[in-house]
Amino acid sequence: MKIKTKNINCQSCVNLIKASLEEEFGIMQIDVESKSIEIDLKAEQLDEFKKQLQDLGFELDEA
Repeated sequence: MKIKTKNINCQSCVNLIKASLEEEFGIMQIDVESKSIEIDLKAEQLDEFKKQLQDLGFELDEA
């Protein structure tokens, strides 16, 4: 599953997301250039993942 954001801008953003969310949601690939997160989530985890991502200050790109 690919989740797009508007403000993953640097390696520090990547490190913050991984440190905060990987333990609960699993390994993810984060691409700073496309501002996207590639992660294998179950359907019931998606809303909680998005909420926690937003709590960290990352705005979702739902377009």
